[in-house]
Amino acid sequence: MIYETFRQAFQNIWSNKFRTFLTMLGIIIGEMAVIVIVGLGNGMTQSIKDSFSDMGTNLLSVQIMGYGSRSITVQEMYDVVESRPDLFSSISPTGTLSGTVKVDTTSYSNTSVKGVSEEYLSMLGYTVAQGRGINYVDLTDNKKICVVGAYINRVAYGGNAVGQTIKIGANKYTIVGVLEAKVTNTSEQEGSNDDMIFVPYTTALRASQSSTSDSYAIVVADENKLSEAKTVIENALQEKFHSENGYFVTSLSEMMETMTSMINMVVTILTAIAAISLLVGGIGIMNIMMVSVTERTREIGIRKALGAKERTILGLFVTEAATTSALGGALGIGLGYLISSLANKILPMILTDLEMTVTPSLASVVVAFSISVGIGVLFGYLPAKRAARLNPIEALRYD
Repeated sequence: MIYETFRQAFQNIWSNKFRTFLTMLGIIIGEMAVIVIVGLGNGMTQSIKDSFSDMGTNLLSVQIMGYGSRSITVQEMYDVVESRPDLFSSISPTGTLSGTVKVDTTSYSNTSVKGVSEEYLSMLGYTVAQGRGINYVDLTDNKKICVVGAYINRVAYGGNAVGQTIKIGANKYTIVGVLEAKVTNTSEQEGSNDDMIFVPYTTALRASQSSTSDSYAIVVADENKLSEAKTVIENALQEKFHSENGYFVTSLSEMMETMTSMINMVVTILTAIAAISLLVGGIGIMNIMMVSVTERTREIGIRKALGAKERTILGLFVTEAATTSALGGALGIGLGYLISSLANKILPMILTDLEMTVTPSLASVVVAFSISVGIGVLFGYLPAKRAARLNPIEALRYD
């Protein structure tokens, strides 16, 4: 009985192929849009997680704005961190050194220059590939030395940067080390974490004529104690400034969660908009099923005259509507995966500085397909009910 119902449903669908395709179009577009949008959201979320994992999610970022005449020295920040070895493993002042980076007559406008301590490179997972990193004596003597990323080493010095000089602003610095590349694709290194120069923070402070650092990176020993560690830093700064306006403490994991929740919210809204196509597709199915009932009134009359029950007629038309919707859903899934595959080839050409893939999730596919079938059943029920209730005598008279 079930097999016969499905066979007749497919036969009726196949006999009106073009009309059925137009009916399914709303379902196809809606299904495809949901899969691509969710896949794009998954790709963006994963890209953010990968970016933050490179920096370490157990990292606290501290910004010092100051309050009135109150400030905090570098040594005082070190004292706060060193007083709790159970919470903190390392600290480094950080600061941006402004000025154009030049090698001979060539300027590198996308290269970032940062003043850091001797521990900073290991804190962020950098590995020295050539030469050495920043030493403690470089800090105490305010030496004009620097460690460069793989991009500058490759592009400006042909892979032999150690021992060469580089100009940052008005000052020349001796390159003592080269970092191992974090970005494997050399065409994507410019402006990335490989396009960096690190100098001693004391040298950076002197060059910018500042007496103390206004930003710090702190590594928390145990990621599970991140909240407690943040509270300790905030309490110490509150005690110093007596105002929450004098500082700002955040963790990379908090930043990641905030950005992820924002992406999820946008994806949810876009998915809801795309799902409207599924609703429109359902209305299209109901409309065409109404037409089908009218066209097949005489057939329905003959079936009922031969003893077909209402539930049989109802099942036939509901099955036809659900099958139409399911076929549209299947085509939409195929089209969604095809567009996702094409996007994965096109996106790297457009977003050269960002690694992102469109990755549809199985859950979104299952949910979208289930909704499309459900819409077919829901919107096909009313026409099916109308067909099932036709009077066989009046139906036989219909021409």
